[in-house]
Amino acid sequence: MSAAYCLAAPGNWLHAPYHDNEYGFPARDEAVLFERLVLEINQAGLSWATILKKRSAFRAAFAGFEVDRVAEFDTTDVDRLMNDAGIIRNRLKIAATIDNAGRIQELRRSHGSFADWLDAHHPRPRAEWVKLFRKTFRFTGGEIVNEFLMSLGYLPGAHEPDCPVHARIAALAPPWMTVPTPQ
Repeated sequence: MSAAYCLAAPGNWLHAPYHDNEYGFPARDEAVLFERLVLEINQAGLSWATILKKRSAFRAAFAGFEVDRVAEFDTTDVDRLMNDAGIIRNRLKIAATIDNAGRIQELRRSHGSFADWLDAHHPRPRAEWVKLFRKTFRFTGGEIVNEFLMSLGYLPGAHEPDCPVHARIAALAPPWMTVPTPQ
């Protein structure tokens, strides 16, 4: 997103709930983290409005973003997803989602949780985050990683300093505010 999001989202039926209550707020719940990663991957090449409109369909299609269930998806599930008009029907993005669920299971074993893995690597410059994500996950380019980390408070920039939401997030001490992010 851009600084313009803080100007355009308030009052918008589609964007305001996400802008005002999720974007930039720290989260630790695995399903929330996985959902955010899946949505960012699927947003590649599309508008965020498209993804928000399809969000409930994504939740239904991907078992409420329960990592263990998605990691077990097989070719029958891939076929089902490729025929689901409610989501983005891109075979590479679907395969990445299933594979990334398995990678999150591995992070659980090595670090305790996806959130603990993120914490173990914070702080780091954006470019280093991108390298780490590309090494760890599928379909995670620079913009996807940047938006994912901003959306969860690991990188600054989700909101303009004069945006009222910025103050609410600051009160929660997101990771980017508690430890300086190297540039």
